[in-house]
Amino acid sequence: MGSPSPTCADLAYPGWVQPMISSIIIIGILISYLPQHIRIISRGTSFGISPWFVLLGTTSGTSAFVNILCFPKTAVDVSCCREISGFACFAGLLGVVQLGVQWLCFFTILLLYVIYFPRATSSTDPTRSADSTPEGQGPTYRTALAVTATCIAYTLLTAIISVALAMRRPSALEGWANFLGVFAGVLASIQYFPQIYTTWRIRGVGSLSIPMMCIQTPGGLLWAGSLAAREGLKGWSIWGVIVVTACLQGVLLAMTIYFEYFSPKSKQKDLDEDEQDGHTHGAGAGSVGDGSTTNPPVKSNQGVSEETPLLQS
Repeated sequence: MGSPSPTCADLAYPGWVQPMISSIIIIGILISYLPQHIRIISRGTSFGISPWFVLLGTTSGTSAFVNILCFPKTAVDVSCCREISGFACFAGLLGVVQLGVQWLCFFTILLLYVIYFPRATSSTDPTRSADSTPEGQGPTYRTALAVTATCIAYTLLTAIISVALAMRRPSALEGWANFLGVFAGVLASIQYFPQIYTTWRIRGVGSLSIPMMCIQTPGGLLWAGSLAAREGLKGWSIWGVIVVTACLQGVLLAMTIYFEYFSPKSKQKDLDEDEQDGHTHGAGAGSVGDGSTTNPPVKSNQGVSEETPLLQS
């Protein structure tokens, strides 16, 4: 393999530090989203997650991913792979992989949201039935389906436009990429406001994952710094999105920690659980002492469940 062209010289010798940091970030992205996926599946409901948060997050992630795919520097890096080593090519494209993994993980949240959408319970209180919630007071299953369809349609639309521009007007790709970057930044800047409002309204965490946000808030700033070091100031539309998202996620994280561990509601929940444990142990001791048996409480057929429309038997 001969000497690379001046355009590819910067990619030919990436060193080990930057690729290692970028690879760790990719693994961190995967690990950070797993708690959220697991929490929705384990609880069997996506209660407490705002559909507008899912919509804005998915479309923002799609815009950011297509942005870096259409970015002129990405095309140059791909063309340089014919002149440099495989490791250097891999290191040069790690930024694309990072945004692709992040988009895929959030798209998974979208799918889990609609699959586990709680239709049988109130959208603002999982202990109340859906019929007791006034109309217009929370998202419906139809809203969840509309959000999913919109996200899929937007992904297909941006892909078609990008391919058409690449084939017909390559010179317009940079402007399209910058538009997507700005659009992604706008969506990211307002993405967390619906979720912050929903969390404040239900006064609880719901199906949100605190461990996910604990990992992503500082990790997002590290990721943005990594992309900024690779793309430079000209790539502000790429890494700027992540900075905005990380800051707003920090606000949501502070709220969820308060509602989960420090709010009067959480303290009352702990007291109720302690009292329930005391009654359970007391009943067990009584049955041993007097030989009487305690019949388990009979569940009412009218009890509220959190059945999901796509998982009902």
